[in-house]
Amino acid sequence: MKNIIALSLISLFLVSGCAWFETKEEKTAQELASDGMDLFNRGKYEKSIASFEKLKDWYPFSKYVPFAELKIADANYNIEEYEEAVSAYEEFESLHPRNEAIPYVIYKMGLCYFQQIDTIDRDQSTAKKALDTFHRLKKQFPKDPYAIKAEENIKKCLKSLTGHELYVGLFYLKSKHYKAALHRFESILTQYPDVGVHQKALQHIATCEALLKEQDQEKGSL
Repeated sequence: MKNIIALSLISLFLVSGCAWFETKEEKTAQELASDGMDLFNRGKYEKSIASFEKLKDWYPFSKYVPFAELKIADANYNIEEYEEAVSAYEEFESLHPRNEAIPYVIYKMGLCYFQQIDTIDRDQSTAKKALDTFHRLKKQFPKDPYAIKAEENIKKCLKSLTGHELYVGLFYLKSKHYKAALHRFESILTQYPDVGVHQKALQHIATCEALLKEQDQEKGSL
C-alpha cells in the first residue's frame, strides 16, 4: 500500500514538476522580446501582448521594457482595442517623455481616436480628441515626419466636425429653431473657416437672419 502511495506521489510530482520549475530563468528578457515580436509580426497580437507583459513582470529593469511597453500599445491598436491602446501610449509617454518614439506615440494616440470617428449625424467627441492630439503633435514636433503625416488626418477631422455643425444647423432650421440654427452656422465661420463650406454657411446665416426678422415683424404686428 505504501508503495502505491509513493508511486502516486512521484507521478503527481512528475506531471506538475514542469510548472513548479518553470521560472523566469528559462527565458531571458531578450528572448521574451524576440518571441513577442515574432508573434506580433505573425498577427498573433494577444499572444504577443502576453509575451511582452511577461517580460515586464519578470525583468522590470530590463532595457527591453520600453520596447515591450510600446509593442503592447501597438498590439492593442491593431486589434482595435483603442481604449487600452491609448492608455498604453499615454503611460509610455509619461514614463519616457524624452524617448525618440514620442512623436510616433502621439500620432498613434491620435489615430486611436481617429479610427472611432462616427458619421456626421453622431457625436463627434472622438473627432475632437483626434484633432486635439494631432495639433499637439504638430505643436511639439512641427518638423517630424509623423506631424507631416498627420496633416491629412487633421483635414478629415475638420471635415467631420464641420459636417456635424452643418447637419445640426440644418436640423434646427427645418425645425424652425432659427436662433439655434444661426448659432451653429456662425460657429462654422469662427471655428472652421477653411474647410470648404464657408459659402454654404453664409447662405444659411442669411436665411436664418431673414426668418428671424420675419418672426420679429410678426410679433410686432400682434
